[in-house]
Amino acid sequence: MEENVKTIHDYIDILKRRKWTLIIPVCIGFFIAFIVALILTPIYRSTATILIEEQEIPVDFVRTTITGFAEQRLQQLNQRVMSSPKLLEIINRFNLYVDLKKKLTMEEILDIMRKDIKFATISADIADPVRSIAPVPITIAFTLSYEGKERQTVQQVANVLSSLFLEENLKIREERALEASKFLGEETTAIQKKLAEIDAKIARYKEKYVNELPELLQINVQNIDRTERDMDILKKQLTTLKEKEGYYRAQLVSIPTDADNQDRTLLKELKAKLVQLESKYSDKHPDVKKIKTEIAELEKRLKVTPSTTGMIPGSAKPTFSPLDQPDNPAYVHLASQLVSVQGEMETVRQQIEEMEKKRDVYYRRIEASPRVEESYKMLVAERNNTQLKVDDLMKKTIEAKVAQGLEREKMGERFTIIDPARLPEKPVKPNVPAILLIGLFFGIAVGICATALKEFSDQSVRNPNTLLIVTHLPVLATVPEIITEKDILAHKITQKRLIIAVGVICLICLILFHYFVRNLDILWAQITRKFL
Repeated sequence: MEENVKTIHDYIDILKRRKWTLIIPVCIGFFIAFIVALILTPIYRSTATILIEEQEIPVDFVRTTITGFAEQRLQQLNQRVMSSPKLLEIINRFNLYVDLKKKLTMEEILDIMRKDIKFATISADIADPVRSIAPVPITIAFTLSYEGKERQTVQQVANVLSSLFLEENLKIREERALEASKFLGEETTAIQKKLAEIDAKIARYKEKYVNELPELLQINVQNIDRTERDMDILKKQLTTLKEKEGYYRAQLVSIPTDADNQDRTLLKELKAKLVQLESKYSDKHPDVKKIKTEIAELEKRLKVTPSTTGMIPGSAKPTFSPLDQPDNPAYVHLASQLVSVQGEMETVRQQIEEMEKKRDVYYRRIEASPRVEESYKMLVAERNNTQLKVDDLMKKTIEAKVAQGLEREKMGERFTIIDPARLPEKPVKPNVPAILLIGLFFGIAVGICATALKEFSDQSVRNPNTLLIVTHLPVLATVPEIITEKDILAHKITQKRLIIAVGVICLICLILFHYFVRNLDILWAQITRKFL
């Protein structure tokens, strides 16, 4: 049995024969899609574009305390704006989701509103000319959208959300600048207090080890040198005094303690002188009277014989009884000098002992200096580190206060609405062209399936070749289709109806395009402006 291979003419005949089986499902699918597009509630969207502007004063002059990437700060702002209290305030202000309040809980409504709010960042590839870095994507702006059923409400809510973003940004920046300044101030106060405690500890330590401090080590060494020099001088002085003492001792041994021999010699001289005067003058002459008086005193003194002088063997100075004092002036003079020398020797010995004590004190100070220096260096190092912290915190505190003023005057990084939310002209949902296309393709698919099903289930013979294949008998003749006047009239009527249907469909498509896709007046103006 030969296969019935269909040609393109066979398929054209099938389309002509089954045209209504194909057209009716297409029309029904398109109509259903049209009804669905009309039934669905239109959803409008209003979008605001907000630009992220850098601070007016260069960063080299004033460095802000707000850190982090722009995307991170925007996400934080988004979470603050999307908080339940703020969204509830907007819902109550504009009376949103009235039809859902009776069906859903407030948390579910808030979740729906969060889905209706769209947040998106706008990035640009920017290169750093200073660092010669390849262009990297940097967030320079962001968009904020809201979707809803009423156009004016959508626009108002989008504007309110934009204002909230701007207000929250300024509020957060001022709060963070204030917190940074306050924190640095408190830290500076605490470190300054610690520095004062360390200074007090160092002062007490210096007071306790005032002579053992490392900076006095050289002075202590110099004091030891000076003390030893002074001791050498005193020892030399003591040696000299000892020599004087020996000399005076030797002199005292050779000089008698009484003056008898001298008085007798003097008495003889006076008597000889009296004889000479008496030969010249009378007894009443003053010189004679004076000589006689002196002679009488000497004779009277010579009548009193002094006791023997005693010396203590090995004694440093002679000792006499109260009634047996030496009367020799030379002896008395040497004895007084000996006593004076011995007093000086005692003074020098005391000075040497004091110098030795001072030297020992200096040596103890030098010995204790390394231990004191180690502890002192630890205190000084702690003090220096603390002072560096204070200086650093003071610098950062000043910068934080300047940054706080920058944020307070709104001269830092800020948001600017460059494209405010506008009244939407057409809904973004439902997507009417897509719905209509889906309905159209669905109708075409159903029509093709119905046509194929009817064609393959129809066993009618429609051409000689098919008859030959089925009967295996030769075809003698074919009778053509007989077309009458009635058939011609019916064909004309069908053509008119088809033309009218096509016109109606075209009109409906234009109406749908005008209301759901683009305004025809605007489209015509764009076309004429482009080509004319």
